[in-house]
Amino acid sequence: MIEWVKQLNKAFGPSFVWLICLIYFTQGFRSFVWTAVSYQLKDNLKLSPSASQFVSSIAFFPWSIKPLYGILSDCIPIKGRKRIPYLVIATLLSLVPWPMLGIDSNLRSSQWHLTVLLTVHNLGSAMADVVVDAMIAEAVRSERASFAGDLQSISWLSMAVGGIWGSLLGGYALTNLQIDKIFLLFSVLPAIQLLSCGLVGENSADSKVSHESANSSNSHPGNGNGNILDEDNILLKKSSASATRRKRSQKNSNKRASMRTKSLIPEKGSSLISSWFHSLKTATYSLLRAFRQPIIMRPMAWFFLAQITVPNLSTVMFYYQTEVLNLDASFLGTARVVGWLGLMLGTFTYNRYLKTMKLRKILLWAHVGLSLLTLLDVILVSRLNLAYGVSDKIMIVFGSALSDAVNQFKLMPFLILSGQLCPPGIEGTLFALFMSINNLGSTLGSFVGAGLASILNLSSGSFDNLSLGIAIQVLCTFIPIAFLFLIPKEATGISA
Repeated sequence: MIEWVKQLNKAFGPSFVWLICLIYFTQGFRSFVWTAVSYQLKDNLKLSPSASQFVSSIAFFPWSIKPLYGILSDCIPIKGRKRIPYLVIATLLSLVPWPMLGIDSNLRSSQWHLTVLLTVHNLGSAMADVVVDAMIAEAVRSERASFAGDLQSISWLSMAVGGIWGSLLGGYALTNLQIDKIFLLFSVLPAIQLLSCGLVGENSADSKVSHESANSSNSHPGNGNGNILDEDNILLKKSSASATRRKRSQKNSNKRASMRTKSLIPEKGSSLISSWFHSLKTATYSLLRAFRQPIIMRPMAWFFLAQITVPNLSTVMFYYQTEVLNLDASFLGTARVVGWLGLMLGTFTYNRYLKTMKLRKILLWAHVGLSLLTLLDVILVSRLNLAYGVSDKIMIVFGSALSDAVNQFKLMPFLILSGQLCPPGIEGTLFALFMSINNLGSTLGSFVGAGLASILNLSSGSFDNLSLGIAIQVLCTFIPIAFLFLIPKEATGISA
């Protein structure tokens, strides 16, 4: 492990590897603060499950427009740089909301202000995610391409470690600290990330042009000085009247040169804006043209449908677990840690045993497995588990681990198929679009879940229809199976 990290440090530089690991660790560690946000919405703002899920869905919407950040950073450099300036902006956006929420109780107590600040934070996190992915893609080109898998692996490992520690410490912090202190504590990580951005250098996109311009301008003063020396020798021989005429002529020529320079400035600015607009237009058209191809659109349509057709009732279950089952924050944090471990187990199992299986078959059994695991929630809500001597905590811990593992069987084909379908030249932006489609589907699925909870009158202290809601969720899990014909028939984890 240590030798592996040393090799990466040697290939990319320790500052770059540190920044990548820190960003992904912070992404995973967000579970530390989002546990506190869930309790803030539930206990302090007294929101119903549907209202709380609505706020969360709005706050996570910036993850659904990730290609926009990629196109902006690709086409509009800031001071000649395309990555670090945008990463600084993203880090600031993800940092600023937490000190504000930690210091000002009025902001924490307002649903509107809290929603806006959480959305700003997710905007920064999503933008940082896109920028760092682009930095990784650029770093592994040419002679360092052999390290691509290693860099991706250490990124995912950092996020998993961050998720595990965030879940563990988040539950402990809620038991021992006030929510405002948790918000302030979390702001330390984005602050360190902001400082770390200054450790990584980036070549200017127009450094060559600037270098040539510098050489050109350095040569001009030398010529000018030579002319001055010649003129001094001549002036010694000329009359004062001739010198006066020469000075007057030089002043007039300088004025004309100054006027010409000023007149060129708007043209340069206009040309720069026109170049940016042309780049944005070209990138957008290329993206849309690629996405409209049936081989790309059909699989993405399936993954989108698989998200929106299954209502997400996770917030309702959180309310039920804390109010009816009286589970504390530290246990729920532990359950999330088990979920992260299940995710890692699912990734290992997929890579070890399922890569050669047809994707249609994997997705079919993944949805069947998810429907069976959702039935565990029915058993939990109906209290049948107690009749067989199975405690609520065991049901939740094993249900969380197995659900995350099976969900990974569904996510891995999505990632693999997305990578295989991306045409050369716009891989990064198109992959970001694929992930955005998945995120948008998840957000809309949360809206559907919030709507279902509202229709069934599921609210704090009122869970009479929760079993019915979960039963509807189980039935909806089978809907995407009917559309598996959208997935390429022969596609596997190795080839599409």
